[in-house]
Amino acid sequence: MQERSFAPRDRLDGQVAAITGGSGAIGSATAARLAALGARIVLLHKDAPRQAAEVLSTLPGGGHLAVPASVTDSASLAAAAEEVKARTGGASILVNAAGFTRPVPAADLDALSDGLIDDIFAVTWRGSFAALRAFAPQLRACEDGLVVNVSSIAAFTGLGSNLAYAAAKAGVDATTRALAKTLGPQIRVLAVSPGVVDTAFVTGRDADFNQRVGATLPLRRVGTADDVAAAIVACATSLRYATGSILVVDGGRHLG
Repeated sequence: MQERSFAPRDRLDGQVAAITGGSGAIGSATAARLAALGARIVLLHKDAPRQAAEVLSTLPGGGHLAVPASVTDSASLAAAAEEVKARTGGASILVNAAGFTRPVPAADLDALSDGLIDDIFAVTWRGSFAALRAFAPQLRACEDGLVVNVSSIAAFTGLGSNLAYAAAKAGVDATTRALAKTLGPQIRVLAVSPGVVDTAFVTGRDADFNQRVGATLPLRRVGTADDVAAAIVACATSLRYATGSILVVDGGRHLG
């Protein structure tokens, strides 16, 4: 068997990156960074053609496209994967940035309803797995595929927007490790694990909240979408001899 090279690289020319949640803050920041290094971007979005078009219009390079798909609908993901293969030749990078949560205090057990739990797991855990399942054939075919799951330090701290979200992200971390073992060497699987990020993802976390939390962190500020995007890009460029790892990018918040 020919020995594989996992040497770091500076450019991503010829790579096709599919991003779930591509019109969100982390998804769009990741798209910008990957495109700047030469990758062709496919934004996978759910009922957000205008937002996806706006993101595409800002990207450097050419050949980028937006494809509708819901991570909770495996049939739509399969159709999206086929469209990506037909229009680009196949993705070599998959970034799972789609997510959903709602703030619920950990002690308020009744407020964490069955429906909310199911919705969070459907998007966060099942959705990331379903997207990987849909794109795995083309990631494997390129023999140098990469999956990056956006996780959260809630997965191991147990603290976050709610307990279901923490549990779902713990599932994402477990899947990252398990699939890194079974899909290598053709596909590497990594996760990037942020803490508090200055986006609108969690309702109720305003500038005052970010300032208060940031002051308690070793790096004295909360994260940005671009901080997370930079870590995702590092998985594709600098950290090519890594798989199954959970990369924490939280300004030191997990240190307590």
